[in-house]
Amino acid sequence: MIPMVDLKTQYRQIKAEVEQGLHQVLEDAHFILGPNVRAFEQEAAEYLGAKHAISCASGTDALHLALAAAGIKAGDEVITSPFTFIATAEAICYLGAKPVFVDIDPYTFNIDVEQIESAITANTRAILPVHLFGQPVDMGPLLEIARRRELKVIEDCAQSFGADIDGRQTGTFGEAGCFSFFPSKNLGCFGDGGMITTQSDGLAEKLKVLRNHGSEQRYHHSTIGYNSRLDEMQAVILRAKLKRITAYNEGRRAAAHTYTKRLTGLPGITPPQEDGKGSHVYHQYTLLTSNRDAIMQGLSDARISSAIYYPIPLHRQEVFAEQYRDVSLPVSEAIAEQCLSLPIYPELESEQIHTIVDVIKTHAAA
Repeated sequence: MIPMVDLKTQYRQIKAEVEQGLHQVLEDAHFILGPNVRAFEQEAAEYLGAKHAISCASGTDALHLALAAAGIKAGDEVITSPFTFIATAEAICYLGAKPVFVDIDPYTFNIDVEQIESAITANTRAILPVHLFGQPVDMGPLLEIARRRELKVIEDCAQSFGADIDGRQTGTFGEAGCFSFFPSKNLGCFGDGGMITTQSDGLAEKLKVLRNHGSEQRYHHSTIGYNSRLDEMQAVILRAKLKRITAYNEGRRAAAHTYTKRLTGLPGITPPQEDGKGSHVYHQYTLLTSNRDAIMQGLSDARISSAIYYPIPLHRQEVFAEQYRDVSLPVSEAIAEQCLSLPIYPELESEQIHTIVDVIKTHAAA
């Protein structure tokens, strides 16, 4: 069996360190916003080159809190991608704002920056780019649009921890960067967890208050906040993995490049493409194929996992379908019908990749 991600193997490599840290947490009986959380926030900020890193309970909460702290409110419009997990749009809707979906680039699967300007209206307040599958959005021209049109930029970095553009990490370009530590992420804990990065002292203070019931001082509440705090046990796990994140991402990139070398030129298969504008960290290895069902069945028969991220673009989801019934985003719709993600993780061996590709070769032209 070849899984999509092998968390058991990764755990065995850090088991002693993690279990020692967890034991200490249990002995200290300090479980919420304790010393490991503070240390992780500092270490993550240093790694990413951010002035502040504020942890929270999930990646979805990170998006929600960042948008709230940035002042997004009911009636505002936020431009984003339709080809992403629904949390990106959910966070906008939580505040009564409206997601405005812009189609994606057919090669990177990220938002097509050239189409953003035409989607801006008098109600637009922010752009929420998603660094999908670990490939950074082309932030230079996006930031120029935001600067010229006086728009906030909140980055969705749920899949891009460690990805950079010319040495500058995703999550440090806009007002805030939002990270997820869901277990399967490049940097993942053993439950839910999230984090917001920012260079702004003021935004950081707002986020700390919002994540803790609107409270800066215990039992004193200055605003309506939320219960969104990272616990000490998850912080222990994240601190252990953060030490190894560069090696993890290098392992993912090596596996991805082995895939691409073996798949390039195969009829009916288009491997993922790096645009050269940033370092892709391959949270997912997602190819395009016109024979997806046959390949998935062949992989399943060989006890090899595969997945479709994402089969239905957000503007076609049931929850949004009526609101966006007249919206056509042809690239997103076409990619959703052809995309297929293969197993990808740092511990994936070349022999396993060769096995996977041999199965794909058998079924690619079926």
